[in-house]
Amino acid sequence: MLQKKIGTRIISLAVLAATLSGCSHLPQSNKKPAPVHLNVKKVVLDNGLTVLIAPNSKLPIVSYYTLFDVGGRYEGPGTTGATHFLEHLMFKGAKKYGPGQFDNLIERNGGMTNAYTTNDATVYYQNIPSSFVETMIDLEVDRVQNLLLEPIGFESERQVIFEERKMRYENSPDGFIYLMMMKKVFEGTPYGQSVIGDVEDLKSLSRDQVMNFFKTYYAPDNAILAIAGDVDPDKLIPIIKEKYGAIPRSKGLMELKAKSDDPKNYEFKANFNTEYSYYATNPIPKFMMAFKGEKAGTRRAFILDVLAYELGNGGSSYLAQKYVRNQTPLLSDISLSSYNLRHSGVFYLSGELMDNVTIENAKKQIKLDIKNFCSQALDARTLQKTKNQIMSQAYQQMKTNAGMASTIMMNEKVYGDYSYGTKEMEIYNSVTESEVKKECLAIFVNSDSIFISTWDKYPKNLSASLSLETK
Repeated sequence: MLQKKIGTRIISLAVLAATLSGCSHLPQSNKKPAPVHLNVKKVVLDNGLTVLIAPNSKLPIVSYYTLFDVGGRYEGPGTTGATHFLEHLMFKGAKKYGPGQFDNLIERNGGMTNAYTTNDATVYYQNIPSSFVETMIDLEVDRVQNLLLEPIGFESERQVIFEERKMRYENSPDGFIYLMMMKKVFEGTPYGQSVIGDVEDLKSLSRDQVMNFFKTYYAPDNAILAIAGDVDPDKLIPIIKEKYGAIPRSKGLMELKAKSDDPKNYEFKANFNTEYSYYATNPIPKFMMAFKGEKAGTRRAFILDVLAYELGNGGSSYLAQKYVRNQTPLLSDISLSSYNLRHSGVFYLSGELMDNVTIENAKKQIKLDIKNFCSQALDARTLQKTKNQIMSQAYQQMKTNAGMASTIMMNEKVYGDYSYGTKEMEIYNSVTESEVKKECLAIFVNSDSIFISTWDKYPKNLSASLSLETK
């Protein structure tokens, strides 16, 4: 399964319920969020595996998350899609638990399993009864140590991925325009490669190439295991050490990743003064207007999150009221997103036209209006509302085992600190109105964009590219 960014980023940690008290009463004071202590046990095995365990005995269930620090950006020419292909093949059987047994065992015991691949990571997750945890460990260790990649299963899964590509991108206008936006914005960088893979690469990918990805990146020193739910860390950690501890580190992995992660590889190379139009199956035109964004973790990334939320989150937002929910709507849908990747980012506006509006008129109107977004839409009250929404979302996310496991796992990956969310809340709460307005002007007034539209009236297999005046 692929996972792409939709809307503003998911906040990674909750604040205490007391922090949220009075959220509906605006304005609210700018006090720092109350300190949060997460009940998480962290250990790092001798082979480099990071283990995070968050006990929660309310219900006899557990969420079991495994992250491998490899995504689409680690692929090279000719191997696009290899990481996602491998994600699928991880369910096709290993030495101890053969074909079909992984899913069947979990489902027969009342659990579920799935996975997703992004530009930056591959994640496997299960929601299972607490009584099944030891078996789950055995299942995961087996496929990480002894993946089969049997030829018949390999080829059948190749066809599954082609069908997924058709469903998610070729026959999905929303998926297709997103894919083309990412390709154009990050052209010439590792993020410009298709995570699901280009058609020719998917046709030619060999078992040896995929097995090489597996042996290189599916190593304990490149993984984080996060378990949240009804478990006793003191009893579980010795079992994890016994089972996972025998898996060796990957030789030369850190040097390989250091070369791949060179910041020069991720510098923008695209022409942000260009328009592209593509045939897609949507009978009403859709568009995306994309700007240079920011990598995850910087203060500017947090400010851009706030800006996207403030302008475009929900039906009461400025953009929804201006373009969708008025007497003469220009658009039937609109959203604003800040996608913060590990080494770069994109900030983009997307929408679908009303059926009586042309793409040229919509584009002209938005470009005329865009310079006024910063002066008309941003004020202290809206900023406080946004902060409240962000904190509320974070709190809700952490109420589930899955939310807890996913959150501590991603914080550990991005920041090296599973509890970094406390600092995130402090940063969001400290963002000022002047900072948001400054970044709003930097994005919408003082920078160029890439404009992409799709429509079933455009010629098939043809894209138009032309220079635009955006300032």
